[in-house]
Amino acid sequence: MQFIKYCMLFFVFIISALIGKYISQKYRFRLEELEEIKNALNIFKSKIKFTYEPIPVIFEEISQKSNPNISELFLDAKEKMENKTSSEAWEEAIEKFSGNLNKEDKQAIKTLSKLLRSY
Repeated sequence: MQFIKYCMLFFVFIISALIGKYISQKYRFRLEELEEIKNALNIFKSKIKFTYEPIPVIFEEISQKSNPNISELFLDAKEKMENKTSSEAWEEAIEKFSGNLNKEDKQAIKTLSKLLRSY
């Protein structure tokens, strides 16, 4: 009977450790994505300020320099800009984005669309 109790405790410990590792990886990936988006937006800010290139061209350049997940976000926004305004395209691209960001992160990133209305 003692053996069964110890085996069950061991399995509970292992399962708890695996669940904790899974959750911590999700937070780590979220942090990496947020840092990538921050870097991409800094590039965007610099390009707008100094080169005066159109937003779709800048998004294309950012997508080529970013990791694949973030690249997908900027390419999607660029493609949507063909039919919509830049602010609408950015909001829709953020909503469609399938990364590790939570609702609050997406809402904060969407606020950039208010700044895009002036361009």
